[in-house]
Amino acid sequence: MTRECSVLLPGVCAALADPRQPGLDDTCLEKLLDWFRSLTWFDPTVELVQDNPCLTELITSVLALPEPSPSILAFTLQLAGILASSENRFQHLQQEKLLGRLFGQDGPRGRALWEDASVRSGWVKGVHSMVHHQPALHFLCSQGGMDVIFTLQGDPSLFVASAASQLLVHMLTFSVESETSKPPSAKDCEWPACAQMIKRHIEDSLQSGSTSHVEQSLKLLTSLFGSCYAAWTEALWLDIAKQIESFLMEEAVQAQHMLANLLLNVARSPVFCDTEGSFWALVTSALEHLTPVQAGPLAVGLLRLCKCPQDVRIQALTVLLQPMDCILRAASQPLEYAGLLDESVSDPITVESLLSSKTSCAGLLCQTLAHLEKLLSLKHLRVDLPYVSLLRSLVTILQFCNGFLSPASPLGSTISRNLVNCFRVQKSALDVLAALSEKKGCDALIGGLFDVLLAYLESPNTSPTVLKKAFQATSKWLVCLQKLSRSSSQCQQTEKILEDVFVVLQKRLCSPCWEVRDSSLEFLTAMIKYLRDQDEFRQCLLSSEVPRLTENLLEDPESYVRASAVTAVGHLACITYFAPESPAVGNQHNKENTVAKLQEILRTDSEGFPRRAVISIFTKWLREGCTAQLEDAEQFVSRVIQTVEQDLDWEVRLGGLELLEVFCSQTICQRGLPQCPYVPASSAVTSATHQQEVLQVFCRAKLFGFLFRSLCDCDKPVGQRACDILIGLRGNFYPMSTLENPQEIEDSPAGRGIAWLQRTLRQGSLAQNFPADGGDRVDFQDPESMMVALGAIDLLELHDELNKSSDHMEESPQSLLQDILASLGTIEENEVDCY
Repeated sequence: MTRECSVLLPGVCAALADPRQPGLDDTCLEKLLDWFRSLTWFDPTVELVQDNPCLTELITSVLALPEPSPSILAFTLQLAGILASSENRFQHLQQEKLLGRLFGQDGPRGRALWEDASVRSGWVKGVHSMVHHQPALHFLCSQGGMDVIFTLQGDPSLFVASAASQLLVHMLTFSVESETSKPPSAKDCEWPACAQMIKRHIEDSLQSGSTSHVEQSLKLLTSLFGSCYAAWTEALWLDIAKQIESFLMEEAVQAQHMLANLLLNVARSPVFCDTEGSFWALVTSALEHLTPVQAGPLAVGLLRLCKCPQDVRIQALTVLLQPMDCILRAASQPLEYAGLLDESVSDPITVESLLSSKTSCAGLLCQTLAHLEKLLSLKHLRVDLPYVSLLRSLVTILQFCNGFLSPASPLGSTISRNLVNCFRVQKSALDVLAALSEKKGCDALIGGLFDVLLAYLESPNTSPTVLKKAFQATSKWLVCLQKLSRSSSQCQQTEKILEDVFVVLQKRLCSPCWEVRDSSLEFLTAMIKYLRDQDEFRQCLLSSEVPRLTENLLEDPESYVRASAVTAVGHLACITYFAPESPAVGNQHNKENTVAKLQEILRTDSEGFPRRAVISIFTKWLREGCTAQLEDAEQFVSRVIQTVEQDLDWEVRLGGLELLEVFCSQTICQRGLPQCPYVPASSAVTSATHQQEVLQVFCRAKLFGFLFRSLCDCDKPVGQRACDILIGLRGNFYPMSTLENPQEIEDSPAGRGIAWLQRTLRQGSLAQNFPADGGDRVDFQDPESMMVALGAIDLLELHDELNKSSDHMEESPQSLLQDILASLGTIEENEVDCY
């Protein structure tokens, strides 16, 4: 603790103990506790409480109050627990006879204040902080603390109940690992006293027949096996496994829904990964006896495990695919295609009844589809998924949802009625459909698949959110379609599908709903990104009305749509204007007119989204070399950054710096300067002519003024990016060993201006009257001055300042203590740390 803090602390403690003072907010008290945690974490000695007697005085004073504030009492309990976390300080507080009055039988748990959840929470957190050594553990057990914790497991406050459960996990782990030299067996006599109490409590609760007690112990066990992988956990599991198995067999047990998480956490533990027999047999039993909704999370968790018996994996996959199999079988009678499964794990009637119910059908399918999407995202799946049958099942679900399929079977008719216009299932199914586009073997169904996708894109009943998902899935499958376009018949099919897609897209771009127009533009952009090199795609695009309609949407009344239109037009330009073989050269779409429109949006649009989109597109064009076909890149960049510099949106200014960085990099490469800022001095010696040429280009483009002014930007990310760019530029002009000495430049023609610039930059965002062109102080368009500035200004010091947390002063312990005193009115106004 610093001397300044030790001076302020007594006043803070006195104010906290004074009942006449207004209470501090919980955030302030929590910050104070965090500070004490950091003080005690690395220092177990007793000096903290000996050198600061105000801490024990605070505890004594609060305990002496007849009715202390619940928040202050909760704070005091947590503070005492933090201080007692080391054995030395624990013994000191015991000598002061404070711990028994806080956590023992004489503490607040027998008073009216115990009714306040914050006090109970403070007590549990204080105990948790304290129990890191044997004396604290024995103290708690001797004071009847264990029974209190067991009771708090069922506290009406979920926060208190959860904290109590976590405390028991901590105490059980600490007791076993600190009091035994080898892992205990299943015999109670080999477990330490505290661990024995907790173990017996768990077993009694599981056998109690009380749903609440059973659930409390299952939560505790789930947390324990999820956080502790010690060998002794196997002995605990062997003691409770039979009881867990009985829960699976008894349908009347209400806690079955919690068993999946418990079994999954046990399965993840390395203690059980090589177990053959009892544990995995129990997992198999769970997959068989839990309901499909309960077994789903367990099944997908098992499939993601690295170590799991293959027969268990196959059974887990079977459980997961049962609803999809049921959909396929219900779609046609007799069965037209093979189902996904040869046999079921659990009774198929259970799945059929869930899908037949209006209330459970959508929930089961959404859960199943979410699990399948997770599995499809894995790079290495240790079991084969039947992709073709799965795709057929997804198409069937989507047809059920939009009413395009009339199944013959009674079950299929019921499911169809349940799913008509069910947006939740439509969105989930389309997500999985998009993920399947990357899997092999699905090309045989591609024609029917696009029929369904086009039906969704065309239907007026498709909601905007579902349409967005349909567009995303369509773009993924169009990429897949292009890869398959080898034979002439396949090319004809591809061309027909693309024509149909663009007909739908033309209609959707004219939709009265702005979300639909926005999604349509995003879809167009995605198609151009993925398919721009495909002849069929370019022909269909350029022969449609889509380019004209897209450009019209630059004037859309909705800013999100204008932003998406800017992005789409920017990507379109790569095909219509900038491609060497562009078939659109000379047509009615004039590229200079388009660029002028985008520049106008950058200058005048009232919303930030379109302006950000414009600067992003200009950067893309510059990076891909498109601006060479417009005008001189130097003039283009200069014009753009002069506009961007005046923008009030910091993200637009940041985008301008990214554009500038690309331009600098390209210019340096073209002129033959080295790119690495840390090259050895010998290799960094380049032609003075080249250096002068590059500096002249940068000065003419007015880059340095923008960069140096950005260092003082009120939005820190802008200043940080500008500083990074300047450091990179300096590395290209100055090897590290040849930087200018600031003392030696004062007498140079530019010296005074550079010294002024250095002083101004040190003020950061507080700098006032930073002239737009440098004024008579420094000439940002003079290559010699800028060369001196790059070498003389301490950019690394500025970099460190800009990268400091904005609250590095305000978050200091000293500032926190001053704020507490100020808020409680115990120091003069002129001493307040105002920030």
